[in-house]
Amino acid sequence: MLKTLFNIALRHLLGRRRQTLTTIFGVAVSTMVLITTNSLTRGLLDSFVETIVNVAPHITLKGESMRPMPVNLFKEGRPMSVAFVQDNIQKLDREEVRNYRQILTVFSSPQYEKQVVAASPYVESQVMAVKGGRNQPLLLKGVLIEREDAISGIGKKLVQGNIALFEKTSNALLVGRTVARDMNLKLNDQVVIIPASGKSRQCKVAGIFFSGVNAVDNSVLVSLKLAQIIEGLPANKVSGIALKVSDPFQNAPLARELERITGYRCLTWQEENASILTLFARIGYIVFSLVAFVGIVSGFGVANILVTTVFEKSRDIAIMKSFGFSAVQLVGMFVFEGFMVGLAGALVGGVLAIGSINIFASLPVESSQGPITKTGFSMSYNPLYFFLVIGVTVLISTLAAILPSARAAKLEPVSVLRDSNL
Repeated sequence: MLKTLFNIALRHLLGRRRQTLTTIFGVAVSTMVLITTNSLTRGLLDSFVETIVNVAPHITLKGESMRPMPVNLFKEGRPMSVAFVQDNIQKLDREEVRNYRQILTVFSSPQYEKQVVAASPYVESQVMAVKGGRNQPLLLKGVLIEREDAISGIGKKLVQGNIALFEKTSNALLVGRTVARDMNLKLNDQVVIIPASGKSRQCKVAGIFFSGVNAVDNSVLVSLKLAQIIEGLPANKVSGIALKVSDPFQNAPLARELERITGYRCLTWQEENASILTLFARIGYIVFSLVAFVGIVSGFGVANILVTTVFEKSRDIAIMKSFGFSAVQLVGMFVFEGFMVGLAGALVGGVLAIGSINIFASLPVESSQGPITKTGFSMSYNPLYFFLVIGVTVLISTLAAILPSARAAKLEPVSVLRDSNL
């Protein structure tokens, strides 16, 4: 009986080849577009996370104290007293980490040496860079180059110059590629650095780097000592400490513990990039909602071909019921037709999606994809997304066959045969 129902369902579909192929093609195109779009959004997120984890610090110890001076100085000694403040004048202290070398010894202690892979103190300063008639505001970051290399791998990201030249020159600059392009900088060029306060300094370009992170490539690196002089900091103070940890994806507990021990705010890379990660999450929700909507449209196409089949084959259905085919068997036959159309279209769409993903990934075009810059599009090849979209498409196509099959099951053989003048 099942073989007979299968043969009849197959004849129904082959009997209307043009309409069947058109419906399969529509399902295939929608499946291809959804898989490709999902691959692009997920690939961009995966590429961003991978780039950030490899380039940016996993935890950043900021110069923001977690133990600020209390507003009411009498509260602890006199719980029932009330303090009134008039003309409160506070000193605007900049964020800085004091005695950073002592904190570095904590990170290298036996308790944390397995969790903290590398630590790099840094000093940040907003400066103006001037070369000839061009000037540009940018972020200047002073680092100990060996420690910074352990965090971001800056040595492997140099497209011009080398770290040895940077270490030998006291006023050397490592310039991000974006800055180099905007200011037309080349190796050994002289650049005047003008800080917000203090005298200007002439520096020399010792290298140009490209990390792929737009914010990093729009900055310059100098030695830690030079940055401390520019920012007016003593030798024992820095703006913060960048940390690379053994588990960058489970770093929140370690960050909270380091806050408690050091007394300074510690931000994970997830917290610093929360807005971007939230944006990617919203894009993901939109893509998955598109899967549902486009799948429903494909389901209408499947339902349309089956409704037409029921209308044209109503006499054949009546004859089948006269021969003893039950309503459940007829429903199963049409549901099976919807399943075959959906499966064929989804599988063809999956094959087309593989081709479109490879085409996008191989395009030799450098593009700025949100916060990162890459050559070609970042595409995800995760098979989970293929199975998910194909499964949803087949399910919707199968469900779309229920309404036409229910109509076929309700046909009365006597009425149909009498009206068809058989």
